[in-house]
Amino acid sequence: MRHFAFLAPLTAAIALAGAAAAQPSSVSVTVSPDFAKTAAELGQRDVQQQVDDLTATVTRVLTERNALDVARIELVITDLKPNRPTMQQVTDKPGLDMMRSLSIGGAAIEGSVTTASGEVHPVKYDYYSSTLAEVRGSTTWQDASTAFDRLARNLAEGRYVKR
Repeated sequence: MRHFAFLAPLTAAIALAGAAAAQPSSVSVTVSPDFAKTAAELGQRDVQQQVDDLTATVTRVLTERNALDVARIELVITDLKPNRPTMQQVTDKPGLDMMRSLSIGGAAIEGSVTTASGEVHPVKYDYYSSTLAEVRGSTTWQDASTAFDRLARNLAEGRYVKR
């Protein structure tokens, strides 16, 4: 009987904790129609990979920080610039070297956050290296990844528009 007396409050506490657990936000990412024209030059596979990366990054950061619970986040990639040539670019321009060609990269994202209370907040964020000296990574999408990570952290902190 004593075992049951101990288990009842424990079971109630676990049930309450489960009910209070945050439900993940809904994150959807698309590419703007204007950028879709340029996206073909980068390669559909690479662009889709960046859409998936932005979705995963925002979802991961918001989940880790328990931020924007039950919010609907709709993001639109309006620009992507790789730090190194994509496979499609190398195919289209054989003079490019995937290892030695380096450029300023980054991304621009717009969209909206609809909170659980129904409030709609516009989202606008961009990040680009300003010089080649700032290009620290050696991956094709290093600066775009930095933009995605910084946007996700800003969303988690309630900053939706980069000023």
